[in-house]
Amino acid sequence: MKNVLITGANQGIGFEVARQLEALGHNVIIGSRDLNKGQNALDKLLEAGAKNVTLVQLDVTDLNSIQTAVGNLQKRITQLDILINNAAISGDNAQEIHAIELDKLRQLFETNFFGAIQSTQAFLPLLSKSTLPVIVNVSSELGSLSTHLKDERSNYLRYDAYSATKTALNALTVLMAGQFRGTSFKINSVTPGYTATNLNNYQGAKSPAEAANVIVRYATLDAQGPTGGFFGQEGRIDW
Repeated sequence: MKNVLITGANQGIGFEVARQLEALGHNVIIGSRDLNKGQNALDKLLEAGAKNVTLVQLDVTDLNSIQTAVGNLQKRITQLDILINNAAISGDNAQEIHAIELDKLRQLFETNFFGAIQSTQAFLPLLSKSTLPVIVNVSSELGSLSTHLKDERSNYLRYDAYSATKTALNALTVLMAGQFRGTSFKINSVTPGYTATNLNNYQGAKSPAEAANVIVRYATLDAQGPTGGFFGQEGRIDW
């Protein structure tokens, strides 16, 4: 049994990842900014038969909240084996980089990029106690620069700012994996694909259950698994 923390796990893909990992026999901790929403998610899992799942209040944009969550986990577990940086926001539809208000751009980066950095840094001491620590940064194919160099790029203009945050998250993945090269750490970016969640007003083609599969796959890597990569359902994705 491994200890797993998932940020933003009170709904959508994060909730489904929690459900699937607990069903595999792991001890899952739901991170939720809103404690009431987190409790509702926890209740649903327990009512469905989950045994090894708990809740922690965790706002990835609030360093005090993160540090408090670390303190709470240190009282419950001796090590953290898997950290899934899932918490994210999509922002408004009008996101063209040449026109977006900088406050809106900063808000997206605070959650999608700096939130992941802050959380990772804070939980590194617990992760370092694991024999096979894994970090999964939940990204998007819109974080691929190759995607935006294609002719159909105009289809993604309304997500430009969101895309930039995911490109930055992918860069973070590569840099961190490089810093931990030669250790047992496995650090990868994973895109679940276009999924019907609150993030996109339920417009995606995949269900959260389908999308969660690939995150679970890279969260449960063995010692021979890859690190520093960007992956989707079909395998490696171009940067």
